[in-house]
Amino acid sequence: MSVRSDWTLEIMVEQARDLCATETGREAVIDVLRHINSGKSPFRGGRQLVKLLQVALTTAEPVEGDEVTQRLRDGIDYAEGRAFKQDMEDRYPLFRKKRSDIDLEFVVRSLEASIEYWIGVGGKFLAETPSATGAELLAHVQGFRQELPFMDAPEDRPGRYRLVRGRAETAEWIKAVLADRVDIEDVDAAGRRIAMSPDALAVLASDETGKVLLQAAELKRRQEGLAELRAVVEDPRSSEPEIHKVLEGQLWIFGGRYVGKARRRRFVEGDEVDIPLVRPDGSLCVIELKKAKVPVVTRYRNSWVVSAEVDKAISQASNYLVGLDENRQQILADHTVDTRRANAIVLIGHPEFEPKVTETTINEVFRIRTAESSRVEVLTYKELLDAAERSLEPVTR
Repeated sequence: MSVRSDWTLEIMVEQARDLCATETGREAVIDVLRHINSGKSPFRGGRQLVKLLQVALTTAEPVEGDEVTQRLRDGIDYAEGRAFKQDMEDRYPLFRKKRSDIDLEFVVRSLEASIEYWIGVGGKFLAETPSATGAELLAHVQGFRQELPFMDAPEDRPGRYRLVRGRAETAEWIKAVLADRVDIEDVDAAGRRIAMSPDALAVLASDETGKVLLQAAELKRRQEGLAELRAVVEDPRSSEPEIHKVLEGQLWIFGGRYVGKARRRRFVEGDEVDIPLVRPDGSLCVIELKKAKVPVVTRYRNSWVVSAEVDKAISQASNYLVGLDENRQQILADHTVDTRRANAIVLIGHPEFEPKVTETTINEVFRIRTAESSRVEVLTYKELLDAAERSLEPVTR
């Protein structure tokens, strides 16, 4: 993925710099500006730009206000192509004091076209089903929302787009087949891709060998993903956001106890968890990520105990669970996620960065501390990665 760097991003970062209330936050933001202005072209980008933005955000979050941190978050999204230039220029604003009439007109035209479209959908449904109730009409319209991920652009109809009813249902069936019979982690993406390709659907439905090929491809993907994650974890310069980004694409590593990731990271005001995993019964597991290069054990009298960094991480995870407990009824009603039985896993440290302590000692200290906190489990990254690697071995035999 290419990284975007331009005048819009530069002004956003300059605004963040000027809004900084601390020298610590300001220096981290200035590092980003130095990079942007250090190339031969007017605006230097590259992965280093994103890394510096992530470092600036991590530095600013504990000491700066929302005006600074939100600009840095949006700056990362903008650089990586997840945010639009028009949104950034209108939100802050960057180049003007008055909001754009042109942008307003565009929104009006878009809404007008959308309303006309849904009037047509509703009119056609009522013409075909004149006795339909308001609830049935609403359910019919809501059904189109499920089809949106399957919209395509036909080659023979330039300038037009196509929304085909029924693809969502087909994709759900494919996902059920894949989940039950084929070991594929990203079932949603696979189901969507096959549902939109009649040729691929025919192959899946008729060719048993195709399933074996899919399994082999998935095994290769997992092995490559595991190697990438291990390289990031074992790099002493890696930050929490860098580990988080790679781990997000390898959630199979946490084992078959989870059916996927929850759609949102914030269930309680003020608490944003790193990775929210969901079990088959709908209950939640909070994954809290910390750096790998951090001291995790310390000597106390004649024994090893967990370090202050580990204790702090456990307390943070415990506080998340308290918030989830206190708001469990509202969360269940709003998001159909059961937080009453929620637990947490803290990932922190790596034996490679603890040369004076054996891996066995670290794991034993973590197990003792986990026993004291029944709902919070503590693991080193190595322990998690080694378990994931072992899970792939029987498949290769």
